[in-house]
Formats: sequence, C-alpha cells, structure tokens
Amino acid sequence: MKAAGSPRWIKSSYSDNGGACIEVAANLVATHGIVPVRDSKLPNSPVLAVHTDAFSSFVDCLREGQFGPV
Repeated sequence: MKAAGSPRWIKSSYSDNGGACIEVAANLVATHGIVPVRDSKLPNSPVLAVHTDAFSSFVDCLREGQFGPV
C-alpha cells in the first residue's frame, strides 16, 4: 500500500499510440496543489511537478484545439 503522499500513477485510456504517453498522479492535487507528470516509458526518470492551475489551463487548451489536432 502506498503512503498518502505517494503518487498513484495513471495513464489516459486514450493512450494507445505506440507508447508515446505520459502518466499523471492526480491523487496529489488536493493535498499538494500539484499534478506530477512523468514519461510512461521511463518511470524512474525525473518527474515534472505542475501547479494545478497551469495543468488545468493546459488541458483546457488541448480541449479547445489550441495546439492543433490531438
């Protein structure tokens, strides 16, 4: 069992693109105010800690198509 402050990594159900995926640990949003992000192929690589406001803005931009087709 993982400690309450440990990331629980998840990958999107849309991630069927040959392995070019990221994982996020949304369980730390409420307690730490961050969304940890890592490369799913390299689980021991560095983790990017993104503030929740910035991550939400990024997801909104993706949904609106501001970065082109997803």
